[in-house]
Amino acid sequence: MIVLIAPETDVPNELETLNHLFQEGLEYYHLRKPNKDYAGHVAYMNGIDKAYHNRVVVHLYHRLIADFDLKGIHFQEQKRREVLEKGALDEKTPDTVMQHYAASLEVDRSKIKSISSSFHEPNELQGCNFEFDYHLLSPVFSSISKKGYEGRGFNVNHIDKRIIGMGGVTKNNLPEIQKLGFRGVGVLGGIWNSKTPIEEFRAMQEFYRN
Repeated sequence: MIVLIAPETDVPNELETLNHLFQEGLEYYHLRKPNKDYAGHVAYMNGIDKAYHNRVVVHLYHRLIADFDLKGIHFQEQKRREVLEKGALDEKTPDTVMQHYAASLEVDRSKIKSISSSFHEPNELQGCNFEFDYHLLSPVFSSISKKGYEGRGFNVNHIDKRIIGMGGVTKNNLPEIQKLGFRGVGVLGGIWNSKTPIEEFRAMQEFYRN
């Protein structure tokens, strides 16, 4: 499983490259653009071929799921604590919490096809009772896109959850990530900082096909 994260700052030919990556088989694209407002997110989505909207997972403006046929929504760490875990403390089941959250977005729960979240500590991930479809854990290796974000080499073989490793992911360290127990990778700099992003993605894709 390959999850591609959007670059925080737009890069040249970004939407053209993204649509090409979708054509190559990209299934999970996490739209995280902290410098764009809601209108900016809408404009960005309109730059993506409509046929691929259902492969996009949104981070910051979950309300977009009412306007576009998205794959799902992602809870960054703080929002997860504020919305989901706080809601779970009110003796509600995870599904009830999500029904309430969907109602707050003014969308039907069935519109939210996948739910994921970010973690930075394996123990917190393991102890989280909310049922996510997959979990992003970082940093596994030192980040390519963030200077000073040192890798911690997490081993998650003992955690029976679908965990996606992030941080410093390239085509060259996929075997090591797999040995650490991750069921896929989240990649940002390994694609967007490359001069040959399509070729990099193809190499990663080939690894997970074998």
